[in-house]
Amino acid sequence: MAIKVKAVERELKVGKDAGKYRFMMQAEIYNTLSAQKVISEASVRSGISEGALSAAWDAIGQVVKVWATEGHSIAIPGLGRMRFAVRATTVEDVNKVSTGLITCRRVIFSPSVEIKDELKDTAINITCYDREGKIIKRVTSTDPGNIEDPDTPTNGGNTGGGNNSGGNESNGD
Repeated sequence: MAIKVKAVERELKVGKDAGKYRFMMQAEIYNTLSAQKVISEASVRSGISEGALSAAWDAIGQVVKVWATEGHSIAIPGLGRMRFAVRATTVEDVNKVSTGLITCRRVIFSPSVEIKDELKDTAINITCYDREGKIIKRVTSTDPGNIEDPDTPTNGGNTGGGNNSGGNESNGD
């Protein structure tokens, strides 16, 4: 298997290079798989009935919602962990702390080592399209497979993986 990426030549509309053409890459999403499709496939692979898997799927979803809103980090077996968090503006004076400082609510997913390894080992196939939509080149990855780690801050900034030295995120603890 390989991740399919397309690089499309597009005119930049803003910034110092506005008016110039650049190739912009994005992963191709084939389609969104329904919960029923996932349950059916899991049933075939596990030998557990679709009804039992569907009931378990729904129950797990409800538990995740309840516990995550209570501030828990939830393990998702075989995949990683998810939690809710907020991004907020910082202030020096405690009297200025209010919910008005919250700029957005977030869902943070931290993949398991196994998922990161799978991604690292998956080839990437890039198809390049010119501005008329014609295929002009195909490339297969030879990169080292570096994986972004949301739990490790880069360049001193808040990458969204945790409450780091930037002090501008809180998970409600």
